Amino acid sequence: MNIVQITPGAGGMYCGNCFRDNSLVRALRQLGHETLLVPLYLPMTLEEEDQSAGTPIFFGGVSVYLEQLHPVFRRMPGWLHRLLASPRLLKWAAGRAAKTRAEDVGDLMLSMLRGEEGNQARELDELAGWLKHQMRPDVICLSNALLVGLVRRLRRDLGAPIICMLQGEDAFLDSLPPEHRERSWQTLAARAAEVDLFIAPSRYFAQRMGTRLGLPPERLRVVYNGINLEGFGSDGAPAPRPAADSAPPVIGYFARMCREKGLDTLVAAFLELKRRPGFESVRLRVGGGCGPGDEKVVRGLQAQLRAAGLTHQVSFHPNVDRAGKLAFFRGLTVFSVPALYGEAFGLYVIEALAAGVPVVQPSVASFPELIEATQGGVLCPPGDAVALADGLESLLRRPTEAADMGRRAQARVREKFSLERMATDMIAAYASVASRGITGGGRVATS
Repeated sequence: MNIVQITPGAGGMYCGNCFRDNSLVRALRQLGHETLLVPLYLPMTLEEEDQSAGTPIFFGGVSVYLEQLHPVFRRMPGWLHRLLASPRLLKWAAGRAAKTRAEDVGDLMLSMLRGEEGNQARELDELAGWLKHQMRPDVICLSNALLVGLVRRLRRDLGAPIICMLQGEDAFLDSLPPEHRERSWQTLAARAAEVDLFIAPSRYFAQRMGTRLGLPPERLRVVYNGINLEGFGSDGAPAPRPAADSAPPVIGYFARMCREKGLDTLVAAFLELKRRPGFESVRLRVGGGCGPGDEKVVRGLQAQLRAAGLTHQVSFHPNVDRAGKLAFFRGLTVFSVPALYGEAFGLYVIEALAAGVPVVQPSVASFPELIEATQGGVLCPPGDAVALADGLESLLRRPTEAADMGRRAQARVREKFSLERMATDMIAAYASVASRGITGGGRVATS
């Protein structure tokens, strides 16, 4: 098949969607499918070889912002537009990009959802024009639903069905200012009617977004996210330490270092554990993405730990590469990312289990589904540091059972959550749409 994958870059930030899409494109190519990865906005920060190398970045972040800022930039001369889209400038901007706050970009979000009717129509013209001179795609896949503004123009110009992946868009849209929130949801729902198929990473999120966008079940499909298992080991590779091991137990966290992912809740649970008999030696290791917008949170938590006299028992590992991540997981006894919002999947859970490390997660969103599929951990009430400490204690006091749990879950991850399994399932989804073509309303034709 000929496949176009369109994925927004996050600049200097580590982005799970970028990791997933980049790895997926590599797996699709290995299966023999001609696949083009097209980045938007900013370069992608990745832990593996960039599969978009040599492809221009469209909807350059600097131009998109300026075109929203003032009408004069929507009519800028070609030489200036090319300058603003230069790789050197975008790389510079990427290094200074902080987290995109929904409250600051309501107008821009609505404009992007409107596609050819929005302030960035020129960018869409360039993307469509460039793609017309590349391969003739059998299917176009968008990385998330916030890109549905591209659908109408791309379908018209390229004549290919369009699949849209779903991945946590609701949390971003719900945090928009009130004056933009309802209009953005309405625009998204209207444009969603033109998408041939939506792919959700969990049953939980398929149901949630299906309800909110008014999608019939036949236009939704669940494909679990998969990970590159190379380096995580097999046959019980580094698992939690048994009781006889003299090294102290280590609690791990590996995600964006922010409150939304529950880092402050985990630190509070760690402090609670340290007050309980038998946990004097337990350690906490925090890893993952830490951008400019996250540094204040991290400094505050470090001050809290310093006041408790525990800085020597907690370590922070921001923005490590893949080798660093694999080493990080190898040193853990138990893992938790107690995210506060409705996590659509939680790639970090699968990574921990792939390393044979059992998890403690909130009993909300996609987490019960992942625990059910892997039998790799325990659930606790969300947002409750004491309950989280109880869950961690339940595993730490039974190290042999916890290690066995991690090894069993590791085998299930290899069966259900490998990159190869994801690529195969995605190809089946692409083929189901490509074989039926597209119809005037954007709905999948039924046979």
